[in-house]
Amino acid sequence: MASNIDADTQVSIEELPITFKVKYIGSEIAQGLWGIKYTRRPVDLMVGMAKTLPPNKTLPHCELKVSTEGVSIEIISPKVQGVSSWSYPIDTISYGVQDIIYTRVFAMIVVKDESHVHPYEVHAFVCDSRAMARKLTYALAAAFQDYSRRVKENGTEDSDKITPARQKFAIDLRSPEELADGIADETEA
Repeated sequence: MASNIDADTQVSIEELPITFKVKYIGSEIAQGLWGIKYTRRPVDLMVGMAKTLPPNKTLPHCELKVSTEGVSIEIISPKVQGVSSWSYPIDTISYGVQDIIYTRVFAMIVVKDESHVHPYEVHAFVCDSRAMARKLTYALAAAFQDYSRRVKENGTEDSDKITPARQKFAIDLRSPEELADGIADETEA
């Protein structure tokens, strides 16, 4: 069964850009650059806050586009004053994963500014289905793959936007069940 789901959710570089209709849960500070251990607690906090929203208030509906350049988000509804779209260049995203508890949630860690007291931020999105969250994870993996290829082709001298902390990025393609089994022995590489 799992292989059928993965076959339906695989995304190749040629399929990018790809757009997903999601709900934006929000962002929280992350304590590390990559790993499910750094997305779990922030996702729990954000989902907890989302569950306490009053009936007349809903999460913003967004279009999340993954391209070889990065991730861009546009709020579709409710229409808001001020910022209604933003983006994260691929070299500022360090990690992406389908959550292990809330399997319809996709979370990613973004590196804001390394001189900041809290340079890492988790952004979380609710997808319509578990398969869509998985496909979103694969789309980001394809973007990372392309970015890695470009960095190797250009050599580290030309990659002026990459700082030492941003040279490492990861995507977790394990299923939520595999992640749950492996969370106890996950270590920093």
